[in-house]
Amino acid sequence: MKLSIQTRETGGVMILTCAGRIMLGEESAALRDALQAAAGKAHKVVLNFAGVTYVDSGTLGMLVGAYTAARANGASIKLAALGPHFHDVLETTRLLKIFEVYETEEQALAALGAGAAAMEDKA
Repeated sequence: MKLSIQTRETGGVMILTCAGRIMLGEESAALRDALQAAAGKAHKVVLNFAGVTYVDSGTLGMLVGAYTAARANGASIKLAALGPHFHDVLETTRLLKIFEVYETEEQALAALGAGAAAMEDKA
């Protein structure tokens, strides 16, 4: 399945919900562009990867670069809801030490101080 990215804002946090596969090329470029746009609108971003089925090594490199650039510009990015494959890849490559990863989107929002506002937006 090709990558789809849904973007929404809640409590001052931009949330990118991704589904499908992310491979170097068109898909990773789309994610990079969406992440840059989100970080430009809000300095707090959650990447929800609950629907991601596959990530290749080129995409990992793009994520590290985008994450580093965003942090250098004062943005805070959290990763949420990684599937088992994605989590294993980050663990194997030791990138879990770089990224801030949370089991759920709600936990990532709470870490950004947006948990209560997000719950109000859903109500």
